[in-house]
Amino acid sequence: MTKITLRAGVCLVAVVAALGAPALAEPLNVSNWDGYMAPDAIDNFNADTGNQAELVLHATNEEIMGKLIASKGVGYDVVFVSSPFAEVLHNLGLAEELDHAKIPNAANLYAEANALPHDPGNMFSMPYAWGTTGLCYRSDLVDAPTSWNDLLKPTADVAGKTTMLATDRWLLAAGQLALGYSVNETDPAKMAEVRDLLIEAKGTLLAYDDTTFYAKLVSGEAELVHAWDGWCNYGIGENADIKYMIPKEGSDLWVDTMVILKASEHKEAAYAFVNYILDADNHRWAAENILYKVPNEAAMSGVSADLITAYPNMGMKPADMMGFEQLRDVGAAQRDYSRLVSEIKAAN
Repeated sequence: MTKITLRAGVCLVAVVAALGAPALAEPLNVSNWDGYMAPDAIDNFNADTGNQAELVLHATNEEIMGKLIASKGVGYDVVFVSSPFAEVLHNLGLAEELDHAKIPNAANLYAEANALPHDPGNMFSMPYAWGTTGLCYRSDLVDAPTSWNDLLKPTADVAGKTTMLATDRWLLAAGQLALGYSVNETDPAKMAEVRDLLIEAKGTLLAYDDTTFYAKLVSGEAELVHAWDGWCNYGIGENADIKYMIPKEGSDLWVDTMVILKASEHKEAAYAFVNYILDADNHRWAAENILYKVPNEAAMSGVSADLITAYPNMGMKPADMMGFEQLRDVGAAQRDYSRLVSEIKAAN
């Protein structure tokens, strides 16, 4: 029904344009990571709805958050951010309280995707992708790891052939999990232990690396790396000896979300865009092409069994993912987190 309505809208736009009347188009500013949705998603959305959406890119959560906080969200309509940052936008009053009647495709989401701790009921964010963080390794070069300490305290033959994620929350989470702490731990004494453990680990690293660690595995330059599951899949696709595992101490549950800004002047178009992405066929593109699980049951049900066989972490069940702790907004403690990461990276 939605697609029929949209197609009818396209015809109406064409008729209005032919008559020389004002176009029924709304400009829409969507900010996302590069390559995180179909290359033709914006063009197809515009063609289907008569809107004039434009895509702008951000490299990191921190980059787009700086812009949104400075502008109070003005100039942006829909942004893709990880869940702790969506929570910050909500707490700052910058995120729109969502009218679910305008997002009928939200019915495609798994039940678990409506019960995420950062936003129960998806009141201010819609989940786009989700997964775990663990260890990605060359099974032909190293023994299968079992613990975060296999990365943080590697054996002599693996030392110098490991990488860790550089992003603050995920870097700290490796240490927090290894020590049995919450990935949202803020106790100063416990976080000092985390810092010291990660400073010790730094001396054994090949690099901090958020983007090319899987290529280092493929080449053999690295043998064991700290990885988001979807990024490990890129390596698996090039070398079947690359495997992914979640250490015995656990993982975080990461969720990337879509947020409509309260300051948006194009709310109807923003809702239409979020609804468009949550269409089963459109959302399935992300699972099949960026190799990240999506929280859309209708989309995932159409993913081929062969793809899940090739990339086993794609088959992880939502109920199992919900057993891991989600990264949350830690408020004023984020400054302490940033300071600790600076100390870790500056240490000799």
